[in-house]
Parts: sequence; structure tokens; C-alpha cells
Amino acid sequence: MKLIDTHTHLYSDAFEEDRQEVIERAIDAGVEKFFLPAIDSATTAAMYALEKAYPDRMYLMMGLHPVSVQENYKEELAHVEEQIQQRNFVAIGEIGIDLHWDKSTLAIQQDAFRKQIQLAKKYKLPIVIHCRKAFDEIFQILEEEKSPDLYGIFHCFTGTLIQAKQALSYNMLLGIGGVATFKNGKIDQFLDEIDLSKIVLETDSPYLAPTPFRGKRNESSYIVNVQKKLAEIYGISKEEIATITSANAEKIFGLS
Repeated sequence: MKLIDTHTHLYSDAFEEDRQEVIERAIDAGVEKFFLPAIDSATTAAMYALEKAYPDRMYLMMGLHPVSVQENYKEELAHVEEQIQQRNFVAIGEIGIDLHWDKSTLAIQQDAFRKQIQLAKKYKLPIVIHCRKAFDEIFQILEEEKSPDLYGIFHCFTGTLIQAKQALSYNMLLGIGGVATFKNGKIDQFLDEIDLSKIVLETDSPYLAPTPFRGKRNESSYIVNVQKKLAEIYGISKEEIATITSANAEKIFGLS
């Protein structure tokens, strides 16, 4: 049974003490591939080191996280394109808009998001979207930029059914993680109305650990808890969940 974690920050300092053990636990749980989103230039070296250590398992994205969009964001965007020109990546991500921490940077977040969407089109790559308290702002830009060559994943989807359908209309898949297992997560109430061909699994580790680990450090092996929940929601076997979502992941990232 093959599982794919489409979004994990394994290079994070949260795994400094036991990174190898965390990865081995995930492999033992059936996770064959790990997709690593970029944050900013400060994390690039750590991502490359992890890829070198596990060349057949780690797949890298390149991008500027919205929380890292600050006064120097144009320099950071230059770093993003410079890296893309030098080597292969599977996606531009994670990119988007985050209005939870700092609403004052909205204008430059919008500019960075738009510019990175255009980079994705230029280099024919999918995008991986980070959206926190910013669905309207994200959708506005996706509406302006929509085209047959714009596609990707709406990472850590936490919206409503209407918002899910709108995300899908922009050629996005939905990244489903620990929130699906939360009692107040709400997405479990309508997820079965979304075709499973539009779903990929993720952990977003070390963040958003699923039940029964909620509030603790998340790790990629916990994806089996998300898999189990989706099997319950869709009324099919865990094996079918693994097969379909892994095929979706490989297709969107151009590995199939």
C-alpha cells in the first residue's frame, strides 16, 4: 500500500533531534514519497540536504511562503526564480495569502502570489496554495490568472463546500490533512460530495497533527490517521484511499 505525503516540512527545526527516525516511521507506515514545500531562502539549504540524503523519496518545491513576504520580498522572489533556473522542482509552493498573522502585508502578499503564479505558468509547474483567512483574496487572484496552464493543489483545505467547488473550478486539487479528523473541522461533513479524484493526502507536519495527536508535533507517519478518516467518509477501504490519492498526487506533480 503506497501513501504519499504531498506536504511536509521535514527540514523544519522541529525534527532536528530525530529527523531520521521520523522519516523511517513514515516509510514503515507505507509513505513512499514526501513532497517538501519551500518557505523562503533561509530553508533552501536544508531542503537540498534532505533531498540528498533521501534522493528517491524527497521531492522539492520552490516558492515564497506568504508569511515570509516582507519588505525584501522581491529579492526573495529573485531567489525563487534563480533556483528554478538551476534545477528541477515539482511545483511552485507554498504560495498564497495569509491574513492570520499580519494583514498589513496584504498588498505585497497579493503581488508575490500573482508573480509566483506567473512563474508557474512560465516554467509549466503546478502551484501549491497556502490560504489562511483569505479565501476571497485568493479566489480574486485565481480568477484573474485562470487559464488552462494554471493548476495545482489547494493545500490544507479548510473551507466550505462552496469554497471547495470554487477551488476545483481553477484546476486545483484539495490537500486534505489532519483537519478532516477534528471534531470541529467541518470538512468531514461534506467531503464525500467531492470526487476522490480531486483529493490528495498531506500532513503539513510538524503542524496540524490529526486526532488523536492534536496539539502535538505532527509527522508524516500520522498520514495513516487521515487515510483512515477518509476511508470512513467515503465508505471505501483504506487501500482504495491510498491508491487513488497517490495516483492523483503523482499526476499533479508530473511523476506518473
